[in-house]
Amino acid sequence: MKSRYKVSLAAVLLGGGIVAGSLMNNSVNGASSSGQPGTADDPVVTKSYVDQKIAQAIKGGESASSTNSKTTTSVAPTQNATSNTTTSGASSTGKASTTVQQTEELKVVDVKPGQKLIAKAGAEFILRNGYAVVYSMDASGAIDITSGTEIVHNQAVEKNHLLSFPREGRGIQVKEGQKFGLVVMVRGGYTVQ
Repeated sequence: MKSRYKVSLAAVLLGGGIVAGSLMNNSVNGASSSGQPGTADDPVVTKSYVDQKIAQAIKGGESASSTNSKTTTSVAPTQNATSNTTTSGASSTGKASTTVQQTEELKVVDVKPGQKLIAKAGAEFILRNGYAVVYSMDASGAIDITSGTEIVHNQAVEKNHLLSFPREGRGIQVKEGQKFGLVVMVRGGYTVQ
């Protein structure tokens, strides 16, 4: 009986040693304790980072944010291939200025009271600060992807909700009576009027 007891005890101790050793083996096998991607311990990079660095090298060290290589559509006839912004000051009053942007990265845009942020087809907005309503020339408006609803003309926009604009000519504007502007994150083409 004593020999069975000794064999059982040896098996339990051996099994416990194996389990403890496998748990402690994590740090021995090179598992990073910092867990921060992109550090010297974990040099993982994303495709967008590599594209950004390539664009910087091609442009001679310019910031890749000013020359986004993913911009594919022309915004205005006077725009050249390396510019993402064009300004035109033509209107019936002669005082209005329009800024057009086309970009695939998220961009922070400030909208002042009285201005409208008009989306190009397929653009996405996220209202970060301020009180806004949807602007639309027709019965349809924007799609609130976060809540899964449609927001029509002059209906309030909730903060931190992703809005999608399937057609051009729709956008958001500062809610009437507000004296502060909007801060909006934008992906895609837009116009500030």
